[in-house]
Amino acid sequence: MEWSSSAFKKSERRSTLCWPSHPSGMTSARSTIMGCALRSFLIVVCVGAVLAGCTLVVPKEGPSLKPVTAEELTTLLRQRDAAIHSLKGLFTARVRGGLLPIATRVEGTVHYRRPNALRLRGFTPFGSELFEFVQADDWYKLRLPLEGKVYAGHQSDMKELGKLARFSQLSAWAVGGVLGTRSINKDETVKVVEERDRYRLEVYTSGGGAGSSRRLIRRLWFDHRLLVVQEDRLGANGEVEAMIQYDDFRSLDDGGIVPAHMLVEVDRRMVRPFKISLEDGHGQGTVHVTFHELQHNQPIKTEDLGQAS
Repeated sequence: MEWSSSAFKKSERRSTLCWPSHPSGMTSARSTIMGCALRSFLIVVCVGAVLAGCTLVVPKEGPSLKPVTAEELTTLLRQRDAAIHSLKGLFTARVRGGLLPIATRVEGTVHYRRPNALRLRGFTPFGSELFEFVQADDWYKLRLPLEGKVYAGHQSDMKELGKLARFSQLSAWAVGGVLGTRSINKDETVKVVEERDRYRLEVYTSGGGAGSSRRLIRRLWFDHRLLVVQEDRLGANGEVEAMIQYDDFRSLDDGGIVPAHMLVEVDRRMVRPFKISLEDGHGQGTVHVTFHELQHNQPIKTEDLGQAS
């Protein structure tokens, strides 16, 4: 094989990048070689880091949904509903949109006893009482100590209270999410639909008259753990009255957190959300409720429910 002088000169020039042209440059040669090796090492590390980063952002597929029937979900709701006979606890509510004109943050207590006796009390962070809401059957009472006002009557008349009525209703729905009072009534029908990584249970009721068409009144979304994570409540005109999100699920028995991405062996009847976000469907405001302590199935006195003994 013949080597041309031009090729040799090019090769010689390339060799001088990492090697000296005479023996007296041995020390600088070692430094140059080490510099070349260091640059090569850094390039490899950087490329590896980029590739590793690309690998990390690849989304992981969630747990696959198992076939579930509407009857199974309905039975599960009834079991959760029947598991709680009484409840009392502490909560913090953050109110936005003017639903409660006297405060935006409320420290509260809740007392509940079956079948439908409920009492909510709200306080300022300094301990002053803001409101008391009592509900039993079709009767309600809303007391506002700071304003010196008391409202009472049938729950169907609460609409006259405006935003106060919405706040009371949203608060009651928030507590209902913890109690599990979302059972399907006998006159209601259901249908289940798989929606991406969730089950959507649609609840219908008849229009009330003979031959009347059924009407959608609620939508419940279950995740792969079969826990209700979202709910829509619809009015008579089909519009959404409230959108509710459930989060931070824990067992009432031991307070243990139920992981979001794994199916754990717990009694689903006693698992409840400790964080609930409610948004009014008419844009009147939002309520974010965080429960700090919940005690279930313990004796509750009549006076604790705000009722005369």
